[in-house]
Amino acid sequence: MRLGLIGLGRIGSFHAATLSRLPAVDSLVVTDVVPAATRAVAERVGAEQADSPESLLGSGIEALVIAAATNAHTQLIRAGVDAGLPVFCEKPLSADLAEAAAIAQYVTDSGVPVQVGYPRRFDPAFSAARAAVESGELGWVHTVRSTTLDPAPAPREYIAASGGIFRDCSVHDFDTVRWVTGREVVEVYATGSARGEDFFAELGDVTTAATVLTFDDGATAVVSNSRYNPRGYDVRLELHGTGDSVAAGWSDTTPIRNLEPGSAWPSGPPATFFMDRLGAAFEAELQAFTDVVAGRRESPCDVDDALAVAHIAEAAGLSLAEHRPVRLDEIRHP
Repeated sequence: MRLGLIGLGRIGSFHAATLSRLPAVDSLVVTDVVPAATRAVAERVGAEQADSPESLLGSGIEALVIAAATNAHTQLIRAGVDAGLPVFCEKPLSADLAEAAAIAQYVTDSGVPVQVGYPRRFDPAFSAARAAVESGELGWVHTVRSTTLDPAPAPREYIAASGGIFRDCSVHDFDTVRWVTGREVVEVYATGSARGEDFFAELGDVTTAATVLTFDDGATAVVSNSRYNPRGYDVRLELHGTGDSVAAGWSDTTPIRNLEPGSAWPSGPPATFFMDRLGAAFEAELQAFTDVVAGRRESPCDVDDALAVAHIAEAAGLSLAEHRPVRLDEIRHP
């Protein structure tokens, strides 16, 4: 199949390399707002160049991958859908909740498949955790713990455009716990601290956050996030039920120092970059998209999933600002 890729920054460049080696992809067309980036990536992976999104959309592609800046997502999703092309788009649908809801409805009405990028759904251990819940072997799940810790803060320019820790970082945990448990979040309570670089407080953001999610069956999840974890990039999940407890993300590359006497675990080098930890999941995610394009499967993370996560992130931001629990009904029906 012939695919088009818009956006060749850090994640887009990685996607270009991945797409170029997938067996299902015969040809790849790429473009970026920076012409030098288009040339460099095209030459590196053997892709064709397009000088604009419009020319890329008119180049005979069969599907579209969007890795452009967040503020371009809605417009590019709409363009792909209008062209009848299956679309893969990095999260989020939009930085604005109303705009995200509008494009989600537009996609649903169109019937064109759209997949949103939440790669932890394709991590083998996270998938096994979901299977354990579905099989009933955990009994009923009462407690979930999800963790994402970055090694160091991104630059001020990135944080300023990120939408804040809940929309940029915590959303991966929010999606994970919703997907793994198969339950909907009904209430959110969030707290956090801006300790660290001065620009976080100046931007109204926090560097460390804890979010308690209450599910529709009464179970609770605790989501922990920080921009400061110099030991490495830490992504983990725990599920505790009445029948068993399981964990995902514990390995010899887990960036934590074990103080148990006599223990040499973890013994490997810690993951220091998100691609060290999740590179295989990102590749599996794009492989799944080629199956969506070929009509072999439904979107594994559709616009309704992405919108549900956006509602949780919005509720977390409001909870932090107002120091109170926020019901999801307040966000969906203000």
